[in-house]
Amino acid sequence: MKLTAATLAGIVVKRPRPTREAPQGLCLDKGYDYNEVRAIVAAFGFTAHIRTRGEEAQAIKREAGFRARRWVVERAHSWLNRFRRLLVRWEKRADTYIAMLHLACGLIVWRATGLLE
Repeated sequence: MKLTAATLAGIVVKRPRPTREAPQGLCLDKGYDYNEVRAIVAAFGFTAHIRTRGEEAQAIKREAGFRARRWVVERAHSWLNRFRRLLVRWEKRADTYIAMLHLACGLIVWRATGLLE
């Protein structure tokens, strides 16, 4: 929450200017459910999509069979955490660690395509 402004200011990908017809959304989880964050996001021209605290718990109680929706980044981190060599960093050199990271990402994509079966 405290680094929201610095993170948004550090975006290096050039994005189109948001308009009323084509607004740009920013999806955040309940850790960013603060009025200050909403103001910062609006100042940067994004439309905030922030899950409020307790919203997921209410949905679980209301709907039978409701499963929590996880963001793509969280799922990718979970998959990367299965590689112990990345989870506990044994590599001293950055280039070796990055090579292992690339190998793990390649294996994840290969497994996701179903070519291993």
